[in-house]
Amino acid sequence: MIEFLPQSHDNFIAIKVGGTLTARDYERELIPKLDELLSNNSTINILFVMDETFSGWSMNAAWDDATYALKHRAQFDRIAVVGGPAWVGWCMRAGAFLMSGEIRSFASGELESALQWVDPDLREGKA
Repeated sequence: MIEFLPQSHDNFIAIKVGGTLTARDYERELIPKLDELLSNNSTINILFVMDETFSGWSMNAAWDDATYALKHRAQFDRIAVVGGPAWVGWCMRAGAFLMSGEIRSFASGELESALQWVDPDLREGKA
């Protein structure tokens, strides 16, 4: 399940995920939305909120995630991941060296801290 959250604006997208993400989720929802943002912005900032049902990615979805991230690695300014199993944070840290931007993981109760860190408007005091 992918849900685009109302906090999204300009070059910032907030996404809530749950269950097991599939290639269909990526191909029909996430990738088109990211492509749209990247067509209008040189870099984007992403907040992933993993709800309590999040269990990971199907193999094809994991492949889509990795190939898209590598292709656009210079266009991600900041990525924040909130919640999820502990192994997600380990994977994020392991893959961070492939990205030119910053990646941070936050505990499920740290949504506001994650928003302050990842949302460009909040960082610049615009919101």
